[in-house]
This record gives sequence, structure tokens and C-alpha cells, in this order.
Amino acid sequence: MTRAFSGRDSAELTPDRLALDELDADDVRIHPDTLEAQAQVAEANHNPQLAANLRRAAELALVPEAKVLALYDALRPHRSTAAELEALAASLDSTPAPLTAALVREAAAVYERRGLLA
Repeated sequence: MTRAFSGRDSAELTPDRLALDELDADDVRIHPDTLEAQAQVAEANHNPQLAANLRRAAELALVPEAKVLALYDALRPHRSTAAELEALAASLDSTPAPLTAALVREAAAVYERRGLLA
């Protein structure tokens, strides 16, 4: 079963319900369990990169929107120092979002090599 972040079964998410204003924002957000199920399908079909992306998305589905937008902004070239990216990764570790934290650390190392840090 796939379900929305609100817990509603996906079969309940219809255009008619939307037109009747019976759906909330969390009804159209994806649930982390659904993302994990998609990651398993990607893995089973020999697509580990997609599986990893979906698992990071599952972690971020539980993170407040403002923090996700700040993460995207921080990862833009020349926006953050190495220390700022490490602090962001540590914050993600405590969320917990360890896969995303590892990606931020990997990005920081690449940015340092390529001269893309602030």
C-alpha cells in the first residue's frame, strides 16, 4: 500500500476529493515508507544511485520545509564554508538523516578540491 504523509491510502487521493477541499497539504506529500519502497524497487532493478537518492528523500521527508530549502541553498557553490557544511551535516546526523549528512560531507570535500567553498 502506498500512502500519503498524512497516512491516507493513495486510493483516497482523488481529484473529486481535492475539488471538494477534503485534502490537506500532508495528503499530497509523499510518505517516507513509500520512498523506501521505491528505493527497494530501484535496488532490485540494479539502480543503486536512484535507490540512494530515494533513501535520502525519505530522510528529508521528515525535515521541515525551511530546513530543506536552507540545505539546498547551502549546497550551492560559493555559498558555504567547509565549517558551515560540517555544521549542517552534524545537524542532519541528529535529525536523523545520516545518508543526507554523508552527502553534504562528500559535497564539502568536492567543493574544497574544486575551489567552490565560500
